[in-house]
Amino acid sequence: MSRISQYLDDQKDLVVHLQQKLVAIPALGPDNNGQGEKAKADFLLSYLKDTGFDEIIEVNCPDERAQGGYRPNIVARIPGKKTDKTLWIISHLDIVPTGDLSLWESDPFTLRVDGDLIYGRGVEDNHQGLVSSILAAKSFLDLEVRPEINIGLIMVADEETGNKYGLPFVLDQKKELFGRDDLFLVPDFGTPDSKMVEVAEKSMLWQKVTVSGRQCHASRPDKGINTLVASAAFILKLEELHNFFSDQSELFSPPGSTFCPTKKEANVPNINTIPGMDVFYLDCRVLPNYRLEAVLEKIRELGAGIEEKYRVKIGYETVLLEQAAPFTDPSSEIVVELTKAITTIRNVEPVAQGIGGGTVASFLRHKGFDAVVWATLTGTAHQPNECSSISNTINDAKVMAFMASPW
Repeated sequence: MSRISQYLDDQKDLVVHLQQKLVAIPALGPDNNGQGEKAKADFLLSYLKDTGFDEIIEVNCPDERAQGGYRPNIVARIPGKKTDKTLWIISHLDIVPTGDLSLWESDPFTLRVDGDLIYGRGVEDNHQGLVSSILAAKSFLDLEVRPEINIGLIMVADEETGNKYGLPFVLDQKKELFGRDDLFLVPDFGTPDSKMVEVAEKSMLWQKVTVSGRQCHASRPDKGINTLVASAAFILKLEELHNFFSDQSELFSPPGSTFCPTKKEANVPNINTIPGMDVFYLDCRVLPNYRLEAVLEKIRELGAGIEEKYRVKIGYETVLLEQAAPFTDPSSEIVVELTKAITTIRNVEPVAQGIGGGTVASFLRHKGFDAVVWATLTGTAHQPNECSSISNTINDAKVMAFMASPW
C-alpha cells in the first residue's frame, strides 16, 4: 500500500489534467437542454483504453433526443486475484446547468486552480468521484500490482434527471456482471471530514403543479382569476405537509421529511396582465416509513381547498417518484471494509447515516445489493463556484485502492 500511496501522491497534475478535460465538456442531459453525455464518454473511453483497461463495455441506452441517439454508460474492469468478486465504483457523467452566470467568479467550463482547490461545473458532482476511481485503478495498472479482487468502474448517464437512461438500464442489460458477493461504492455524497458513510436515503417525489384560472387586464381584476395569487397561497399551504408527516429519524440530516417549492415557470410576459396559468414544482424528501402515495393524496387534499377558495383548477403531474430502498446494513461487508479503509487512510472514525438526496445507490439496494455512498467533499454541488479538493481526490483514491486488497 505504501507504493500505491506514494504513486497517488504524485498524481496531482493528473487530477488537474483530467478535471480540465472533463469540465470543458458540458455533459447536460436533454431534460436540461443539453445534448447528453456522448462527448464526455468518448473522451473517457479513449483515456481508459490508453491507460490499459482490457475489459471495457459500452452500454448505450437509446435516446433520440441526445447526440448520437443514445445515452452512454461505461463499464471498465481490471482483474483481481479473485476473479469472481468485484469492487464496483459508480460515478455519473452528467452535470447540472450552471444557473446564474453572474454568480460565478470564473467560466464554469474552464477549470480554475487555486492552491488545493479547483473550480468549475461538475468538479465535485461527480468528477471527483470519477477521477478518484480512475486513479485508484490506474495505480494497480501502472505499478503492475494485481488487486485481491476485481476493480470495476461504472460511469453512468442521466443521474441528474431521473436515471431512466443510466444505472437501472445497465443493471437490467448486464445482469451477468454483478454477483451477490460484489461490493458497491458510490462516491457521490460525503462530508469534508470523510466521516459520513451513507447507508440510507429518503424517498423522493418531484411534483409539477399547474394552476389554471382566467387571464385578464390588470386594471380589471374582477374579469379574471389570478393564478399567481392562488399559487402563492397554495405554496404557503403546502407548509402544512410538515405537520402531517412529522416523524423524525436521527439517522438523517435533517431528521425530518422536507417539502420545498423550487422551480417556477414564467407566466405572462408583461406587467399589466393578470396570469391565467401558473406552474411551479415541489421537491419532497420523505422519511422511508411514509408511502409517497399518502403524500400525493395530502397534496391534492390541500389543493382542493385552494381550488374552492380561489376558483381555480389545479392539475398535477408526477415528475419523479422513488420510494426509498431498504437500508444497507451497517454490519454488511461493504460498510465494514469501507470503514476499515477510511480509518486507516483518513485516520477518522466513520459514522453510518442517511441523507435526503438521491443517488444511484438506491437502485442497487432495490436489487438486493448492499451499497454505500461515500466521498470527501466540500459540499458545493449544484452551487455557483462549485469546487473540489485535489488532495481529497487523491486520498479518496487511496481508500478505494485499500478496499481492493486485504492490506
